[in-house]
Amino acid sequence: MLKIMGFPSRYVQGPGALAEVGRFLRELQLERPVILCDETVRAAVVPILAESLQQCGLQVGLVNFPGQISQETLTSCKADIGQHRADVVLGLGGGKAIDAAKAAAVHEGLPIIVVPTIASNDAPTSRLIVINDRENKPTSIEYLKLNPLAVFVDTEVIVRAPPRFFAAGIGDAVSKSLEAHQCAASNGQNFFGTPPTTTALMMSDHCYEIILQSAASAYRSVCDRKVSTEVEKLVEATVLLSGIGFESGGLSLAHALIRGITSVPSTSNMLHGEMVAFGAFTQMVVEERSTEEIERLLKVLVEVRLPVTFEQLGGDRPQFKENIGRMVDATLAHSYAKNMHPALTHATLSRALERADAVGQEYVRDAHVRRNANAEFKVPLD
Repeated sequence: MLKIMGFPSRYVQGPGALAEVGRFLRELQLERPVILCDETVRAAVVPILAESLQQCGLQVGLVNFPGQISQETLTSCKADIGQHRADVVLGLGGGKAIDAAKAAAVHEGLPIIVVPTIASNDAPTSRLIVINDRENKPTSIEYLKLNPLAVFVDTEVIVRAPPRFFAAGIGDAVSKSLEAHQCAASNGQNFFGTPPTTTALMMSDHCYEIILQSAASAYRSVCDRKVSTEVEKLVEATVLLSGIGFESGGLSLAHALIRGITSVPSTSNMLHGEMVAFGAFTQMVVEERSTEEIERLLKVLVEVRLPVTFEQLGGDRPQFKENIGRMVDATLAHSYAKNMHPALTHATLSRALERADAVGQEYVRDAHVRRNANAEFKVPLD
């Protein structure tokens, strides 16, 4: 049976990676890059990148990203990039800016280089372009013809972002092994329209093990704005391994549950990775994983301040049970929810959500007791 997976042509990670972009473009004889980013990134990161490009004698264009990725904003970004006569697009920032840069690159027929400034998701390595509506909810997915030409991840930039974004990247990545294996078991398809490859499953599994082993230590380093060995491992896991894992492995319940979570107004403003983290926990409950496996996951999620209860998602506890039906209906309507074996039912998912919330509450209470008993364990909240 035919199987397909995709990779960026080059992946560069480490302190000072931004300084390598100019030399890479020169190597490929690309001379007119245009940078797309928002105002915050423009002030904090563009000067570093621009110096690298200018030292190599490159003409640099700059296009502002307004902060949201809708059809209206994409039309504006595409038009602005078209005026620069560029031969390559550089997408800087988080997932939305990166997706806008991808969409503009497709429109102009240009290669794209991705430079994430936060490690909050695995968008940088993939072909996917997620388009939102005016309420910032996903409405459609478009695709690059090929994966990005290159991805440059400067870890000195990554650790300067708020730790919440780093934690969200862990939440987005922690589900990939669970989802890829369910996709394979249910005869589902990856984002190339084929069954998951063995390599994708292997990379997803390795991503999960790195998170279990190093996430808490890496998170503490990021809270201190330090680039450590654990931070480098985690960034590689959450950006590269997770990105290839989801695109070539496929998605399942953990990501389908985002549709359910966002159907409840009070929980709809959480970060993508925060919702996926709760989805991964719920998927483990559905799969009836052992108490030991579930507690290993919960330990990581609690240590890096990811939600493990409905209330931590922003939900109103007294209304939790009445919201379960709405969440389940919305989740089962998503195509990813079909990638489960045995097939999900309304009753199964309803029970799992209630059980996950109860287990999460109990674990949080116990974790609070353990933390108070160990004065050395201190992780900043912000």
